[in-house]
Amino acid sequence: MKCPYCGADNNTVVDSRAFDSNSGIRRRRECLNCGKRFTTFEKAEPMSLYIVKKNKGREPFNKEKVKRGIMNSCRKRPVSTMTIDKMVDEIEAELLSMGEKEVPSSKIGELIMDKLRDTDDVAYVRFASVYHEFDDVETFITEIRKMKKRKGTQSNGDEQQ
Repeated sequence: MKCPYCGADNNTVVDSRAFDSNSGIRRRRECLNCGKRFTTFEKAEPMSLYIVKKNKGREPFNKEKVKRGIMNSCRKRPVSTMTIDKMVDEIEAELLSMGEKEVPSSKIGELIMDKLRDTDDVAYVRFASVYHEFDDVETFITEIRKMKKRKGTQSNGDEQQ
């Protein structure tokens, strides 16, 4: 860090404090060359996340777009906005924890389906029908049978414990 007064790069940190709700650090420094003090601020740069679409196009991750998709699936269902916000935050956190700069859109779709599957059956089937492009009633029936089988397996597993 160069001194703004004399341009020397030899300085020492006199004091450090968190700022902006602990998301950054304010450092008070003293130049060892001219003796003057100055303040610097450090903040982590947020990781930019890009989504790779089916057509190989890329676009920045849009949290609001994920929320809209979930809200459309949950329309007229007993799922609170707070629950939806929590799902979106968990999805974003999981994507960021992967440590990748680019994530396929299919990964987001799978994460959304996992969250909806655990939250509301109807919302899950609605989302799955669009995501998997169901084109006939048989596909809906097949997906509902899979869902019922999973639920049956889960409740049987609970009884055995």
